[in-house]
Amino acid sequence: MRSIPLCAVLTGVLHVGVASSQYPAAAPASTSPSVRLGGYLQARETYRDGVGLTGSINRARLTASGGLARNVTWRLQGEFRTGSVGNGRASASLTDAYIRWKPSDLGIQVGQFKTPFTREYLTSLADVETADRSTVVDSIAPKRDIGIMADYAFSTVATVALGVFNGENINVTANTDSAVLWVGRATVRPIAYMTLGGNVASYQSDSTRYGVDLALEYMGAALKGEYIGQHRKDVPAADDRGWYAQATFRVLPWVQLVAKQEDFRRSGISAALRNRATTGGVNVEFGGGKVRLLANYVSRKIGTPGKRIGLLVTQAQMKY
Repeated sequence: MRSIPLCAVLTGVLHVGVASSQYPAAAPASTSPSVRLGGYLQARETYRDGVGLTGSINRARLTASGGLARNVTWRLQGEFRTGSVGNGRASASLTDAYIRWKPSDLGIQVGQFKTPFTREYLTSLADVETADRSTVVDSIAPKRDIGIMADYAFSTVATVALGVFNGENINVTANTDSAVLWVGRATVRPIAYMTLGGNVASYQSDSTRYGVDLALEYMGAALKGEYIGQHRKDVPAADDRGWYAQATFRVLPWVQLVAKQEDFRRSGISAALRNRATTGGVNVEFGGGKVRLLANYVSRKIGTPGKRIGLLVTQAQMKY
């Protein structure tokens, strides 16, 4: 893709935003340099029908963030990978690398970061209640990319975000064609325990992705769900589409029960690609949420009629 002048992009994305919980707040008034370190580690054991037991490091991330000037913050995050991915050798990969300016309710962010699409993808995997994100989110949502985004928060009532990205995914520093990826998201909180969201992503001549989401949270109980689709331009086929619905309840402040149902279809390609799953699980937390023990049983059926496969996932997670 061809590069776009920064000033032109800034003009096109002013007066829009995203929820403050999804992106860092403005730097403190002091201009003294500060660096904060953090991250998380997930060690996993998985038992699958017909395969047996497998151990893995699901995520190992280290984050550095801080501020060098008033209202300006920065963030760098890297992921350490084991030899079971990519070229088969252990490696490190850059995930986040951005600078953010937030003088008030308006924020401008430039660099590599998550595109503002879907509630579950914008939630850190360390905070998602199940071992993995939903299939439809992993399959359709645009992931991290390099670009620029503006966001605006209307108090705690609503947020809006709009960004323009290379459209080449993570760690690709050059555009390979003349198109760009536009991504926008808006949320509204009509009452204290309800949040509604909607998002759209356009690859210009390629495809349009869209989705809506709902979250209800009250007294230790929560209901969350999303519907996401993808329309391929100039392709006379049904849209890729899917949804998930999830319920959680804290039986104790440190014990959370989870139930999730999901369905993802690519009917325009093949009925054999339909993916349905039912998940039940429990999360046990210690140390103020710094340590979490997770157990999920996933019953997944792929294809039509398809064969159902059982998966048991146990995971120990530590935030630092």
